[in-house]
Amino acid sequence: MRHERRADFPLERVRQFLEPGPVVLVSSQWRGERDIMTMGWHMVVDFAPSLLACVIASGNHTHELVRRSRECVINLPTFALIDTVVGIGNTSGADIDKFDHFGLTAQEGTLVKAPLIAECHASFECRLHDDALVARYGLFVWEVVKAHVAPSPKVPQTIHYRGDGQFMVSGRQVSRRSAFRPEMLP
Repeated sequence: MRHERRADFPLERVRQFLEPGPVVLVSSQWRGERDIMTMGWHMVVDFAPSLLACVIASGNHTHELVRRSRECVINLPTFALIDTVVGIGNTSGADIDKFDHFGLTAQEGTLVKAPLIAECHASFECRLHDDALVARYGLFVWEVVKAHVAPSPKVPQTIHYRGDGQFMVSGRQVSRRSAFRPEMLP
């Protein structure tokens, strides 16, 4: 195998290689005020309970809503919503109601007051599990307490942000189940 020579790369752009997770829409609500934010900075922390961590900077309108309510819904949009996802990311919920402005349908949650987004493939109702790093880094750790997933397609066409206004769309699925060792999971 031939190895290409590597060149120096701007450190502030490293994320375009390390952020392969799908872009999500975080919906929140506190005392009658609701918001949606576009987010790419999230990760799975644990399987059971299902824990997710994400960064919501204090400058975002959503930050105050989730900090006070201690809950949110993490919604998974598909490629069909890419222009809406970008539009949500380029506006502030302090100025507009994003559900109304972008024509999205708010659905009532089962276990949280934050609304689900009906147009998304999946919605994960979350309650705050750990806020130890919120003040320092804006890092919230959520426990998924209810999951709503459309039965089809089985593998939705998700979008992945690469920085600088560039996205990737999920591609073909490749299986390695025969080599998978579940006993290696924590």
